[in-house]
Amino acid sequence: MQAYFVPAAPVTAVMEIKKSRFITFLSPARGIDAARDCIRQAREQHPSATHHCWAYIAGPPQDSSQFGFSDDGEPSGTAGRPMLAQLQGCGAGEITAVVVRYFGGIKLGTGGLVRAYGGGVQQALKLMVRVEIVPQVEFVVSCRYEQQAWIEMAVKQVAGRIVQSEYGESINFRVAIPFDKVGEASRKLGDLSRGALHFLPIT
Repeated sequence: MQAYFVPAAPVTAVMEIKKSRFITFLSPARGIDAARDCIRQAREQHPSATHHCWAYIAGPPQDSSQFGFSDDGEPSGTAGRPMLAQLQGCGAGEITAVVVRYFGGIKLGTGGLVRAYGGGVQQALKLMVRVEIVPQVEFVVSCRYEQQAWIEMAVKQVAGRIVQSEYGESINFRVAIPFDKVGEASRKLGDLSRGALHFLPIT
């Protein structure tokens, strides 16, 4: 696990190359369904465009299972793959790029298309405002009612969050803690409870 950047907001960039118009949309997209929604929205906004090429990294940048790309009718390897390469190169995650092309009547050739689609994403990335995401790890912990404040304090002090609380004879918490603060949170809870309480990994 490591921290990574995501787009703070959607970005649009426009280029005209040999009478063809390339409109690049960069959008935050957490998960493949969200990425597909971004692609669908671009198609709906530009239904008469010649091509709607796209690429996404829908999760952390190292999770290749959430990568995707499409040339959408352009020659194989000239659109989606260079777009994905630009996304990978910037180190961002949870991001979708769609490049809409209005053909201007002059063919660009395979090299020209690679430069146009990759360059459109590169241009949009320069405009993107980034937000850092720190992955979180989830744990469970049970306590008596009088011990509840210790857990809440230990989680709050490391910028974690309580995901779920179940109240019965005792309280069962499900908490999310930034991966780089797990050791600190465990020490805080141990100190507050004098070793009585521990965050247990979810198996």
